[in-house]
Amino acid sequence: MDLSANGVFDVRERFAAGAQYIDGTLCVGTSGRPHPVVAPATGETVYSYDLAGPGDVDAAVAAAAWALPGWAGATPGERSDAMHRFAGVLAGRAAEFAYAESLQCGKPLRLTTEFDVPGTVDNTAFFAGAARHLEGRAAGEYSGDHTSYVRREPVGVVSSITPWNYPLQMAAWKVLPAIAAGNTIVLKPAELTPLTSLMFAEAATEAGIPAGVVNVVAGAGKEAGEHLVGHPDVAMTSFTGSTAVGRRVAEIATGTVKRLHLELGGKAPFVVFDDADLEAAVHGAVAGALINTGQDCTAATRAYVQRPLYDAFVAGVADLFSGIRVGDPFDADTDLGPLVSHAQRDRVAGFVGRARSYATVVTGGDAPASPGAFYRPTLVTGAAQDSEIVQSEVFGPVLVVLPFDSDDEGLALANDTPYGLAASAWTRDVFRAGRATREIKAGCVWVNDHIPIISEMPHGGYRASGYGKDMSAYSLEEYTQVKHVMYDNTAVARKSWHRTVFGGR
Repeated sequence: MDLSANGVFDVRERFAAGAQYIDGTLCVGTSGRPHPVVAPATGETVYSYDLAGPGDVDAAVAAAAWALPGWAGATPGERSDAMHRFAGVLAGRAAEFAYAESLQCGKPLRLTTEFDVPGTVDNTAFFAGAARHLEGRAAGEYSGDHTSYVRREPVGVVSSITPWNYPLQMAAWKVLPAIAAGNTIVLKPAELTPLTSLMFAEAATEAGIPAGVVNVVAGAGKEAGEHLVGHPDVAMTSFTGSTAVGRRVAEIATGTVKRLHLELGGKAPFVVFDDADLEAAVHGAVAGALINTGQDCTAATRAYVQRPLYDAFVAGVADLFSGIRVGDPFDADTDLGPLVSHAQRDRVAGFVGRARSYATVVTGGDAPASPGAFYRPTLVTGAAQDSEIVQSEVFGPVLVVLPFDSDDEGLALANDTPYGLAASAWTRDVFRAGRATREIKAGCVWVNDHIPIISEMPHGGYRASGYGKDMSAYSLEEYTQVKHVMYDNTAVARKSWHRTVFGGR
């Protein structure tokens, strides 16, 4: 396999056996409907596979249900050892994962090599350790006559649906805490980008995690996804994606009384106070807005800049945007790759095109001549707070900048969307920073930075951005049942409370 900048990752050969991973084996989907994997940088179809149908979902759920007793019954140490081996397999195949992720998503190889893949390896190592620390409340005599303690038990078979923007990392965020806690899982990746999810599941089996513990069905949302969420043998669903689709997932899950974890859309504010380090804020905004070509639910999308710094901030961002190198993701000099598809590029262009009627496009706002799904970094000013470009999730390399005067106004504007996933505040004043972290309604608030994530800390939102946590020990709360166990300590046959039922008899 040639992993050089001009090489071709031969997915046709790599996945000749099919693009479903069920009970430890690659197999062909049974829907009878082929689906292409298109390299967004070139528009070339690099692989075509048969989508999963309901029968494949049933088979994957059956495999997960069969594997559940053995995996749930393994000791925490045994699960931990297997997951440490899993981290080692991933690390040993890092170059292959990076190339496949860049090929199917259009991400610069620099990004997948330095961010996506090492982040996934670190996540795996973290949950390998966390598997040994599923603690409950210490035993105690809380009633006086009884000893109580808390057990943490697996939920059961988990279904997870992941998006196309971070296929490898999202697979890890869903699979790892689930299996660390003793569950088994059926993962449905986005149809556009199934490759690294399949490779991730294969690596789990290679590491000695039993067949059936991690399964992947690559199918359409309506056919495979909805069947998976509504499956009666699935105990929990975890979904990452748009708020609109999340509502549909919630409707289906509610019908079968499943546990549900939703990580949905975002519209992250980037609040720059007038005492901020301007250079740091400008560089942070550019990096935070353009990470993964802006296809990140925590990306900086709305910069609110206090009036004294506003003009200089806009000029600084425009200058850096104009120097961003857009192009071949396998070129070491490329800063920004394409969007994931031509349809997504056209969606982003539509937002910008409509904004021209009510705002100013300072720089960008067009696509370079290329067969790929590229779009230039775009800076917009002069938009009203209630405009579409400010309120809706664009999911592309677009940053809107608005001014504010008082601190009260800036924080109010930051909270003035339905979302609440992430935000950042830029200031040298510890009291301003403290106020911002308290008052901004978001699951993560950075101070003088935007985007960094770490395995030890939770990721998840407020309001229309969903509920529940990925990563960190907090995510294990999503994937465990809490059971209270109570022992009588008295050996008395006739308890005093019995008289409430049958008096003094």
